[in-house]
Amino acid sequence: MNPAAALTTTALGFRREFKRPEYLATGTAIDALIQGFPRGAISEIAGPDSSGRTGLVYSVLAAATAKLEICAYVDTHDSFDPCSAAAAGMALDRIIWVRCGGRVEHAMKAADNLLHAGGFGVIVLDLCSVSQRDCRRIPISYWYRFRLAIENTPAILLLVEREPLAKSCAALMLDMKRSKAIWTGAPGFRLLRGMDVVATRRKPSINTTGLASCGLQLAV
Repeated sequence: MNPAAALTTTALGFRREFKRPEYLATGTAIDALIQGFPRGAISEIAGPDSSGRTGLVYSVLAAATAKLEICAYVDTHDSFDPCSAAAAGMALDRIIWVRCGGRVEHAMKAADNLLHAGGFGVIVLDLCSVSQRDCRRIPISYWYRFRLAIENTPAILLLVEREPLAKSCAALMLDMKRSKAIWTGAPGFRLLRGMDVVATRRKPSINTTGLASCGLQLAV
């Protein structure tokens, strides 16, 4: 037996079997941009108010609950709207809604407990209404802890925020921006029916589609 081969197998161990990454497709135009949201990883959706962040999150949860997955929504400032979520196709009986009453530390601990408990398809951590000052106070160790807890699992941790927070710990980062509002009706009696938004992929910088951004239309 070759001594070098023996050293490779006994001292260094066998090579881990390569596993093809798994993604959760949303069934929307965003799939052409990112192939879906990667499982076993942190994804970030960042953008200002009225940029389509929530609509995209609801699409992700609707896709997951349609697969009979149990999901969790960690709601830092109690902004989750069950009626809008149901209208977007989400199965509310498969959603655990964690209300944190504006306490960022409670939201972070809740997300930590959910990740380590396991069994969830998608865990959303909604930090949209948290001030940038408070967001910057979140210890970076949280993101490393979350990344280690979720890797090698089929779960998705979806951060929703104004600006990216997890950064190097995130496998995917989307920047959302509103393009235009869609109105119907005569002048003086117009109704807001939806809006056009643009999603730009900041991370990873390259994928098989070669696309950098795509347009989405969200109904109100």
